[in-house]
Amino acid sequence: MAIISPAAAADPARMQAVFERQAATALRLRGSSAQERIAKIRKLRDAVIANTQAWYDAAYADFKKPQGEVDLAEILPVCVEANDAIRNLKKWMKPKRVWPTMLTMGMRSYVQYTPRGRCLIIGPFNYPVNLTLGPLVSAIAAGNTAIVKPSELTPHLSALICKVVREVFTEDEVAIFEGEADVSQALLALPFDHIFFTGSPMIGKYVMGAAAKHLSSVTLELGGKSPTIIDETADLQLAATNVMWAKFANSGQTCIAPDYVYVHASVKDAWVEHCRAQLQKAYGTSLAEQQASPHLAHIVNARHTSRVKGLLDDASAHGARALIGGGTNEADCFIQPTLLDQVGPKARILEEEIFGPVLPIISYQDINEVIGNINAGQKPLALYVYSRNNATIDKVLTHTVSGGACVNHALMQFLHGNLPFGGINNSGIGNAHGHYGFKAFSHERGVVRTQFSFVATLFAAGEVPGLVRKAMKSAFKFL
Repeated sequence: MAIISPAAAADPARMQAVFERQAATALRLRGSSAQERIAKIRKLRDAVIANTQAWYDAAYADFKKPQGEVDLAEILPVCVEANDAIRNLKKWMKPKRVWPTMLTMGMRSYVQYTPRGRCLIIGPFNYPVNLTLGPLVSAIAAGNTAIVKPSELTPHLSALICKVVREVFTEDEVAIFEGEADVSQALLALPFDHIFFTGSPMIGKYVMGAAAKHLSSVTLELGGKSPTIIDETADLQLAATNVMWAKFANSGQTCIAPDYVYVHASVKDAWVEHCRAQLQKAYGTSLAEQQASPHLAHIVNARHTSRVKGLLDDASAHGARALIGGGTNEADCFIQPTLLDQVGPKARILEEEIFGPVLPIISYQDINEVIGNINAGQKPLALYVYSRNNATIDKVLTHTVSGGACVNHALMQFLHGNLPFGGINNSGIGNAHGHYGFKAFSHERGVVRTQFSFVATLFAAGEVPGLVRKAMKSAFKFL
């Protein structure tokens, strides 16, 4: 297979030509069988597994991501997504029978799942394998063509994703283009049938605006400030272990990571000490030890490192003090795992998504005040609550809104492939994973097939007008 340079691949004329060629393929794939789609998904899964060591090397080269995190958060989710589709695709593709209504007696009705057509998938930098190839599995399962744009911020992983995609697919089915933001802009100018974007809310708004010009449907997996609540009844050791893992995996560069924590004042100090012990056990006690830890990823590049350090400096200027950590090494793109206390209300770190290993801690007394504060902000992608009090748990889940939630755990709503994963409003639009991912890339077409029409028979007999008048009179009685 000929090797295509990134510069050549990113040529707008070439993107247009590939997009136009995929039109004929998209029409052909409408009639593709479950077996044909499964064969392609299996081939992609096997290629991902075959490149395991290469994924390790590329992830370390891009941001020193530990091998364990590559296994758990990159390779495994793609394989699970693929295996789920392989097992269930025949069932997913089967038309869903719908019972007739009074006016459609004698007719057969069903929902038919048809491919959306030509799809665009724009992947992020934080989990580039998982969040680029996972949606691709869903697009293939639904019978679409796709053009994929991996993140330019992880060049080694991006190059390997390109290699795998080009080995598995022909360009008229799945094409891939590397490059900077101008490549994404050129692709977004094309009239795709569906766009699947994972990234920040700010860029998500731009993607949605571009899609609106062609009335393209979108799935937007975004982010935001996901809160965590730890009440006075919580298992503090469990809450410390979970939250420290969820926050500092991938050095905090996770869209569903806890972004700030409300801790009941009566247990705050004890919980922080559990966190300290957990962090020292996992990564070491000093800045030097943690910077050299093979279990702690670094920030993706110098620009993002400077951005996170800027949030730290601004928080300090607004009165914050580091309970744990606080050190930085910008030359090595390293921010020490940090817990902040007494952050002033005007600090940027309480307004902007952190996307780094810094966690503000806020003590509270009244859970109603916490709920009010959460509701005063944008709807988050995730919400976590640690409590043994079912009334408190129910109150939080009833009176807040978030894309997903966990009780006495964190991140598991993403790893559970049978749940819909997605945000709401500022944190996203639409769902992904498993059957929900298949439906995201499918059009649910309502179909009615007439066999014997009870209504038509009544029309012929002149009975329908009288029946309609009787039905309307009955309905009006309840108005």
